Amino acid sequence: MTTHLELDADVAVLTLDHGRGNTLDTATCRDLVLKLEEADAAGARAVVLTGSGDIFSAGVDLVTLDAGGARYVSDFLPALSDAFLSIFSFPRPVVAAVNGHAIAGGMVLAAACDHRIAGDGPGRIGVTELLVGVPFPLSALEILRCSYGTTPLPALIYSGATLTMADALARGLVDEVVPAENVLGRARELATRLGELPAEAFAHTKAQVRQPYHERIAENRVSDDAQVERMWRSEPALAAVKAYVDKVLRH
Repeated sequence: MTTHLELDADVAVLTLDHGRGNTLDTATCRDLVLKLEEADAAGARAVVLTGSGDIFSAGVDLVTLDAGGARYVSDFLPALSDAFLSIFSFPRPVVAAVNGHAIAGGMVLAAACDHRIAGDGPGRIGVTELLVGVPFPLSALEILRCSYGTTPLPALIYSGATLTMADALARGLVDEVVPAENVLGRARELATRLGELPAEAFAHTKAQVRQPYHERIAENRVSDDAQVERMWRSEPALAAVKAYVDKVLRH
């Protein structure tokens, strides 16, 4: 099991739990989709998304990607986009309890939520895909655009910089920073309050806000995903991933 589901009154708490960094591999992405469906079926009025330990999510499981190569990429990328979109399109409130690093795909997961509460600590947030040598799937980029607007994206994405949570708050990448020990409690509190809003009206309003991004994804995903997959499967990209894994993750 790579994602834990806990029902607390009307709030579902989903906890990523995969490896040291709560990284995203194919199984974790698919499990996240299933757990959200379970939360929906159980009648949860709101969801809190967090990570186990002291990391929210370090993003894509590059070690598994390196081991699996091009064939793995073809299964993984659609599962990754589906995981992002399962959060982004969930009709009820979703609050991110960012309990530590939220890097690359981890930041996209947080961006897909309706509100982001971060812990005041050593955790950092940023999108680093280009540093590894691969582009974003369209779904990820549109989710970032929806949450943060187009203007800040080039500086954020092209640099691959990671920010402290205090800096992220100043730049609007998270909505609140609270003491680390209070992150989950504050997220539950807010999720409970948002879950008390009329469910049908909230779902319709959320769909209205996000409609332009869903439309762009629906219109362009097939063609764009094919291009992204080609680049992720290319020898230079796989070599760059391997170099990064060998230099950073295996030491």
